[in-house]
This record gives sequence, structure tokens and C-alpha cells, in this order.
Amino acid sequence: MANVEESSPLLGPQPDAPDHDKEEKEPTKPATAPPPPAVSVTIKQSPPPQAKGAVGWTAEGVPVGHGSAVGEPLRRAPWSSGLFACLGRNDEFCSSDLEVCLLGSVAPCVLYGSNVERLSSVPGTFSSHCLRYAGVYLIGNSLFGANVLAPWLSYPSRTAIRRTFNLEGSFGSFVDDEECESLCDSATHIFCHACALCQEARELRRRLPHPGFKAQPQVLVMIPPGDQTMGRDGA
Repeated sequence: MANVEESSPLLGPQPDAPDHDKEEKEPTKPATAPPPPAVSVTIKQSPPPQAKGAVGWTAEGVPVGHGSAVGEPLRRAPWSSGLFACLGRNDEFCSSDLEVCLLGSVAPCVLYGSNVERLSSVPGTFSSHCLRYAGVYLIGNSLFGANVLAPWLSYPSRTAIRRTFNLEGSFGSFVDDEECESLCDSATHIFCHACALCQEARELRRRLPHPGFKAQPQVLVMIPPGDQTMGRDGA
């Protein structure tokens, strides 16, 4: 029997049935995640390197190039003894401090030569520096009646000691400029020459060994054994 709906002309066109198979075949689109937020990155530029020979000294320590591993300047260390600690400290260097006090009062040329030799770590330079100081000492006393020229010869050694061991200036942390600290070193030698020499000698003897007393390289001497005879038992 024929379908009445299909053969009846009175019925209008029927809408097509929904295609469920077609909907099932269409794949579902996955949900897209929102784009990540933009991240701004700031790059810190390192300061340009200083020219060779340009050194900036501060009261808190040496320049950054000579500081710690993280680039922070090292703090300056105080002197091991004061400027007017003539007799030194009561430690294992007590006898050496008494010797320093005696040399600084009687023979400053000997103490200055010893200081420069120990600071340079070159043995055999004592006599040249000692004689140079003695000559300047005699000229100053003959012309002016006082030891006024030798401090100008010896004050650079104080500046070298301060820079080598990163020590505070002669007036502590009140002066933060290297040129001013060099002037303070010269003023210390001019007005307190003997005390300055003794303080430098005490500092060097506590930090550096004398170049002449350095350990010599050890030589291993092999002594051959005596004459030996080889034989069989019962021979």
C-alpha cells in the first residue's frame, strides 16, 4: 500500500528530517585555551668598564674590580696596632715590637730599609734603601737642623702598605678620597715620623715574613747503598 502522505497532493512539502548521522559525524572542536599573558622582561645593562688605570677609592673598601666575587667592595681592615702604640701588643710579636721601637728611635734608616725590603719581598734591597734614607737624613739635619726631608722619602711606603693590605687611612673612615688619604699619609710622616715608621714595621712583621727567611727549596739527596755481595747458601 502506497504511503498516503507521499501520494496526497493536498499536503504541502514537508521539511527534511534532521540529519542525525551528519551531526554525529562532525567532530567536536576542542576548546581553545586563552593566550598566555605577555611577560615583560627588563634587562639591566652593566656599567661600561673603567679605563685601565682608573681607580675609584671609597671609605668602605677597594674598587669593585678588586672586591669580592659578587662585585661588592671589601671593607677596609684596621691597622693591627695604633699609631702611638710604641711598645706594640702583648702577643708573640712582643719582642719584635720592642726591637721596632728601639730602631725607630735610634736608627730610623735601618727600620725604613727593613720595611721597604719586606714590602717588596726582594732580598738584598735593604742596603740601598737604608743608605738613601741616611743620606736624606744627613742633608736635612745639616741644612735645617732637623729631620725634615726624610718624611717625604718614606711616606709613599705607608700608602703602598695601606693599598696592599686594604687598610684604613691615617684618619680612619673620615676621608673617602684617595688623594686626600695620600696627603694624610704624608702629614702623618711629617708630624709623627718615628711613630709612623714603627706602626708600618709592626704591620709588616705581622703580615709578611722577611724575604731572607723564606723557606728554601728542599733538595732530596739519594745515597747509594754500600757494596753488596750475592751468593748461594752453602757455597
